[in-house]
Amino acid sequence: MHRRNNHPAHSLPVRFMHWIGATAIICMILSGWQIYNASPLLPFTFPQWMTLGGWLGGGIAWHLSAMWVLFADGLAYLAYGFLSGHFRRDILPPRPKIILRDLVDALQFRLGHHLGSYNGVQRLLYMGVIIVICLAVVTGFSIWKPVQLGWLAGLFGGYPVARTIHLIMMALIIGFLIIHLALVILFPRTLVSMLAPVRSDPDNAPQGEPR
Repeated sequence: MHRRNNHPAHSLPVRFMHWIGATAIICMILSGWQIYNASPLLPFTFPQWMTLGGWLGGGIAWHLSAMWVLFADGLAYLAYGFLSGHFRRDILPPRPKIILRDLVDALQFRLGHHLGSYNGVQRLLYMGVIIVICLAVVTGFSIWKPVQLGWLAGLFGGYPVARTIHLIMMALIIGFLIIHLALVILFPRTLVSMLAPVRSDPDNAPQGEPR
Protein backbone atom coordinates (compact mmCIF):
# COMPACT_ATOMS: atom_id res chain seq x y z
CA MET A 1 0.00 0.00 0.00
CA HIS A 2 1.27 3.47 -0.87
CA ARG A 3 1.72 6.00 1.89
CA ARG A 4 0.56 9.46 0.88
CA ASN A 5 2.53 12.51 1.86
CA ASN A 6 0.70 15.16 3.85
CA HIS A 7 2.60 18.15 2.49
CA PRO A 8 2.17 20.04 -0.80
CA ALA A 9 4.66 19.52 -3.62
CA HIS A 10 5.66 23.18 -3.30
CA SER A 11 5.15 25.37 -0.26
CA LEU A 12 3.16 28.60 -0.53
CA PRO A 13 6.28 30.83 -0.18
CA VAL A 14 8.05 28.93 -2.99
CA ARG A 15 5.02 29.20 -5.29
CA PHE A 16 4.56 32.88 -4.50
CA MET A 17 8.22 33.81 -5.02
CA HIS A 18 8.44 31.61 -8.13
CA TRP A 19 5.81 33.63 -10.00
CA ILE A 20 7.16 37.00 -8.86
CA GLY A 21 10.67 36.01 -9.93
CA ALA A 22 9.47 34.55 -13.23
CA THR A 23 7.55 37.73 -14.10
CA ALA A 24 10.52 39.94 -13.20
CA ILE A 25 12.93 37.82 -15.25
CA ILE A 26 10.68 37.89 -18.33
CA CYS A 27 10.41 41.68 -18.05
CA MET A 28 14.18 41.97 -17.66
CA ILE A 29 14.86 39.78 -20.67
CA LEU A 30 12.49 41.70 -22.96
CA SER A 31 13.63 45.13 -21.74
CA GLY A 32 17.23 43.92 -21.87
CA TRP A 33 16.78 43.17 -25.57
CA GLN A 34 15.52 46.75 -26.03
CA ILE A 35 18.66 48.08 -24.33
CA TYR A 36 20.86 45.69 -26.33
CA ASN A 37 19.40 46.95 -29.62
CA ALA A 38 20.67 50.45 -28.84
CA SER A 39 24.27 49.16 -28.85
CA PRO A 40 24.45 45.60 -30.23
CA LEU A 41 27.36 43.47 -29.12
CA LEU A 42 26.76 40.90 -31.86
CA PRO A 43 25.85 41.38 -35.57
CA PHE A 44 22.10 41.17 -35.00
CA THR A 45 19.29 42.94 -33.16
CA PHE A 46 15.97 41.73 -31.77
CA PRO A 47 12.68 42.52 -33.54
CA GLN A 48 10.82 45.40 -31.92
CA TRP A 49 7.84 43.19 -31.07
CA MET A 50 10.15 41.02 -28.93
CA THR A 51 11.29 43.94 -26.79
CA LEU A 52 9.79 45.90 -23.89
CA GLY A 53 9.96 49.65 -23.40
CA GLY A 54 9.54 51.01 -26.93
CA TRP A 55 12.87 52.86 -26.92
CA LEU A 56 16.16 52.95 -25.00
CA GLY A 57 14.88 55.09 -22.12
CA GLY A 58 11.73 53.02 -21.78
CA GLY A 59 13.74 49.80 -21.87
CA ILE A 60 16.05 51.06 -19.12
CA ALA A 61 13.08 52.10 -16.96
CA TRP A 62 11.47 48.66 -17.29
CA HIS A 63 14.80 46.91 -16.75
CA LEU A 64 15.63 48.78 -13.55
CA SER A 65 12.10 48.42 -12.16
CA ALA A 66 12.09 44.66 -12.79
CA MET A 67 15.64 44.41 -11.42
CA TRP A 68 14.62 45.73 -8.00
CA VAL A 69 11.65 43.37 -7.90
CA LEU A 70 13.94 40.45 -8.77
CA PHE A 71 16.54 41.63 -6.25
CA ALA A 72 14.00 41.76 -3.40
CA ASP A 73 12.39 38.48 -4.45
CA GLY A 74 15.80 36.83 -4.74
CA LEU A 75 16.87 37.94 -1.26
CA ALA A 76 13.60 36.63 0.18
CA TYR A 77 14.03 33.33 -1.65
CA LEU A 78 17.65 32.90 -0.51
CA ALA A 79 16.66 33.65 3.09
CA TYR A 80 13.75 31.21 2.93
CA GLY A 81 15.86 28.58 1.18
CA PHE A 82 18.53 28.55 3.87
CA LEU A 83 16.33 29.03 6.93
CA SER A 84 13.66 26.50 5.97
CA GLY A 85 16.08 23.85 4.72
CA HIS A 86 14.59 24.08 1.21
CA PHE A 87 18.04 24.34 -0.40
CA ARG A 88 19.49 21.45 1.58
CA ARG A 89 16.42 19.26 1.14
CA ASP A 90 15.36 20.04 -2.44
CA ILE A 91 18.09 21.92 -4.35
CA LEU A 92 21.51 20.75 -3.15
CA PRO A 93 22.84 18.45 -5.93
CA PRO A 94 23.53 14.80 -5.00
CA ARG A 95 26.74 12.90 -5.66
CA PRO A 96 28.18 13.14 -9.22
CA LYS A 97 27.47 9.43 -9.74
CA ILE A 98 23.75 10.00 -9.18
CA ILE A 99 23.69 13.08 -11.41
CA LEU A 100 25.37 11.08 -14.19
CA ARG A 101 22.92 8.23 -13.76
CA ASP A 102 19.92 10.56 -13.94
CA LEU A 103 21.43 12.37 -16.94
CA VAL A 104 21.82 9.08 -18.82
CA ASP A 105 18.23 8.18 -17.95
CA ALA A 106 17.05 11.59 -19.16
CA LEU A 107 18.86 11.24 -22.49
CA GLN A 108 17.19 7.86 -22.94
CA PHE A 109 13.78 9.32 -21.96
CA ARG A 110 13.61 6.93 -18.99
CA LEU A 111 13.87 9.47 -16.18
CA GLY A 112 10.69 9.69 -14.15
CA HIS A 113 9.29 12.84 -12.58
CA HIS A 114 7.66 12.92 -9.15
CA LEU A 115 5.92 15.89 -7.60
CA GLY A 116 7.57 16.92 -4.38
CA SER A 117 11.08 15.72 -5.17
CA TYR A 118 13.75 16.66 -7.72
CA ASN A 119 16.06 14.25 -9.50
CA GLY A 120 19.79 14.86 -9.80
CA VAL A 121 19.55 16.66 -13.16
CA GLN A 122 16.82 19.01 -11.91
CA ARG A 123 18.79 19.82 -8.76
CA LEU A 124 21.89 20.61 -10.80
CA LEU A 125 19.91 22.83 -13.18
CA TYR A 126 18.13 24.71 -10.38
CA MET A 127 21.34 25.26 -8.43
CA GLY A 128 23.03 26.41 -11.63
CA VAL A 129 20.31 28.89 -12.58
CA ILE A 130 20.35 30.38 -9.06
CA ILE A 131 24.08 31.06 -9.46
CA VAL A 132 23.56 32.41 -12.99
CA ILE A 133 20.81 34.80 -11.85
CA CYS A 134 23.04 36.05 -9.01
CA LEU A 135 25.84 36.73 -11.52
CA ALA A 136 23.41 38.46 -13.86
CA VAL A 137 22.27 40.77 -11.05
CA VAL A 138 25.79 41.57 -9.85
CA THR A 139 27.15 42.25 -13.36
CA GLY A 140 23.98 44.26 -14.06
CA PHE A 141 24.76 46.52 -11.10
CA SER A 142 28.36 46.93 -12.31
CA ILE A 143 27.37 48.07 -15.81
CA TRP A 144 24.48 50.20 -14.53
CA LYS A 145 26.82 52.32 -12.39
CA PRO A 146 30.28 51.75 -13.93
CA VAL A 147 31.71 54.88 -12.26
CA GLN A 148 30.16 54.69 -8.80
CA LEU A 149 30.61 50.90 -8.78
CA GLY A 150 33.87 50.87 -10.70
CA TRP A 151 35.38 48.50 -8.14
CA LEU A 152 32.62 46.01 -8.88
CA ALA A 153 33.10 46.26 -12.64
CA GLY A 154 36.82 45.88 -12.02
CA LEU A 155 36.23 42.52 -10.36
CA PHE A 156 34.93 41.26 -13.71
CA GLY A 157 37.74 42.82 -15.75
CA GLY A 158 36.12 46.15 -16.58
CA TYR A 159 32.90 47.38 -18.16
CA PRO A 160 33.17 45.57 -21.54
CA VAL A 161 33.89 42.21 -19.89
CA ALA A 162 31.15 42.71 -17.29
CA ARG A 163 28.67 43.52 -20.07
CA THR A 164 29.69 40.41 -22.00
CA ILE A 165 29.29 38.25 -18.89
CA HIS A 166 25.89 39.86 -18.27
CA LEU A 167 24.73 38.95 -21.79
CA ILE A 168 26.06 35.40 -21.43
CA MET A 169 24.15 35.01 -18.16
CA MET A 170 21.01 36.23 -19.95
CA ALA A 171 21.53 33.63 -22.68
CA LEU A 172 21.95 30.89 -20.04
CA ILE A 173 18.75 31.99 -18.30
CA ILE A 174 16.88 31.83 -21.60
CA GLY A 175 18.31 28.36 -22.21
CA PHE A 176 17.10 27.28 -18.77
CA LEU A 177 13.63 28.70 -19.46
CA ILE A 178 13.41 26.73 -22.71
CA ILE A 179 14.29 23.48 -20.90
CA HIS A 180 11.96 24.38 -18.03
CA LEU A 181 9.01 25.05 -20.34
CA ALA A 182 9.71 21.85 -22.29
CA LEU A 183 9.49 19.87 -19.03
CA VAL A 184 6.23 21.63 -18.15
CA ILE A 185 4.80 20.57 -21.51
CA LEU A 186 5.93 16.99 -20.90
CA PHE A 187 4.68 16.98 -17.29
CA PRO A 188 1.72 19.42 -17.06
CA ARG A 189 1.12 18.51 -13.41
CA THR A 190 4.21 20.54 -12.52
CA LEU A 191 2.42 23.71 -13.65
CA VAL A 192 -0.66 22.83 -11.60
CA SER A 193 1.51 22.21 -8.54
CA MET A 194 2.93 25.74 -8.88
CA LEU A 195 -0.58 27.21 -8.96
CA ALA A 196 -2.30 25.21 -6.23
CA PRO A 197 -1.31 23.19 -3.12
CA VAL A 198 -1.12 19.85 -4.95
CA ARG A 199 0.09 17.04 -2.71
CA SER A 200 3.42 15.34 -3.29
CA ASP A 201 3.40 11.98 -4.99
CA PRO A 202 3.30 9.07 -2.50
CA ASP A 203 6.37 7.12 -1.54
CA ASN A 204 8.84 9.45 -3.20
CA ALA A 205 12.33 8.31 -2.29
CA PRO A 206 14.80 11.21 -1.86
CA GLN A 207 16.44 11.90 -5.20
CA GLY A 208 19.86 11.60 -3.64
CA GLU A 209 19.24 7.94 -2.82
CA PRO A 210 19.82 5.10 -5.28
CA ARG A 211 16.74 3.56 -6.84
